[in-house]
Amino acid sequence: MLLKEKIGFITAELIDKCNLKGYNVGGACVSNKHAGFIVNTGNATAKDVLGLVKIIKQKVYEKYNVEINLEFEILGED
Repeated sequence: MLLKEKIGFITAELIDKCNLKGYNVGGACVSNKHAGFIVNTGNATAKDVLGLVKIIKQKVYEKYNVEINLEFEILGED
């Protein structure tokens, strides 16, 4: 999963500068190779992925006052 870049910012760079590479929620993990990707370590649930996305967005906003967006639309969260 790739997180969309905001104009004037490289999203992966902001995530990396928040020291989130390797950060995980359940089986969902921020890639160690490219911080703009979330990888499934083998047993990630949709809840894990959405929880990780929420944390990433929160930490980037807190540190840089930048809102990042997903490159896809989430359907049926429940």
